Amino acid sequence: MGRELKRLMKKGITIAGNILTDYIKTVSTYPRSGNLADIFDVQQAVGGCVPNVLIDLARMQGGIRLHAVGRVGDDEAGRYVTDMMRSEGIDVSGVSVSAKKKTSFSDAMSAVDTGQRTFFHYRGANAEFSPAHIPQASLECDLFHIGYILLLDAMDARDPQYGTVMAHLLHDLQAQGVKTSIDVVSGEAGMFQEKVIPALRYCDYAIMNEFESGSVSGLSARSEDGTLIPQNIIKTMQFILRQGVRRRVIVHCPEAGFCLDAQEGLFIEPSLKLEKGYIKGSVGAGDAFCAGCLYAIYHDRDPKWMLRYAAAAAAANLSAPDSISGMRPQQELVDIMQTWETNRL
Repeated sequence: MGRELKRLMKKGITIAGNILTDYIKTVSTYPRSGNLADIFDVQQAVGGCVPNVLIDLARMQGGIRLHAVGRVGDDEAGRYVTDMMRSEGIDVSGVSVSAKKKTSFSDAMSAVDTGQRTFFHYRGANAEFSPAHIPQASLECDLFHIGYILLLDAMDARDPQYGTVMAHLLHDLQAQGVKTSIDVVSGEAGMFQEKVIPALRYCDYAIMNEFESGSVSGLSARSEDGTLIPQNIIKTMQFILRQGVRRRVIVHCPEAGFCLDAQEGLFIEPSLKLEKGYIKGSVGAGDAFCAGCLYAIYHDRDPKWMLRYAAAAAAANLSAPDSISGMRPQQELVDIMQTWETNRL
């Protein structure tokens, strides 16, 4: 069967989980408690796994059917983020509306004097999102990706048989023949093993950053001075694979992308060299890397190509201050991955 015929027969990718709106506020300084700071600018942008990854995939123009599944409030923010996805050709019929909770959002305070960002997050409708809001019987996709573990209260809840509600969902989807993938948020380290490991038993792909993966294994990815410890990342991926991941464990960090494939072994690809002043923001860089991985997985690319393409997607993201504006069509990303120099790991 030819590659083009295989592509036409595929059902697409579903991204489920966190949907939110980011309010990026540029402030004069981050004040001490009780003090005042000026707000110079306010920008609204989409945020969360679902819109970030889906819009990135849509802008890659890879010919993939894209489906959003999640929960928003009956408010302007919910309509904003849903309309943004719809305008990119994404199927938003799986996005349900809460009658009780507002759309989840984050206030990102970006201080002019230091450039540091501080986040205040409202969980809102995301906290309600559960398997009851996913049309599993009629789900039309080949690959189902959900994020973020530790930021979806109902999905993170305990399940007596599978460990967590999300693990139960992933088990049921795998039983239907759907490939499953997960992502994690950099939350409280003490909850990682309790909430993440059950899901690992029922996923084909696990994608996370070096902090998140190290919190799962208990091995720090960095020394006290911040230096990366690649050997610990490799041991961490081996640990995660042993928990039940069927195909690939993928770890990303600013220095490189790592992949441990259950059949093909270990792959490491350094990040791309970026000119001074190129980076305009890092919001959504992890989601862009994730989108690059899912694109490659969906198109049956090998791990080395996947990591290089995902690095190009992350680099494109860094050229814009928000989570989606920097993304480029897939041919431009291929040109980037083939022509830009890489850093030394």
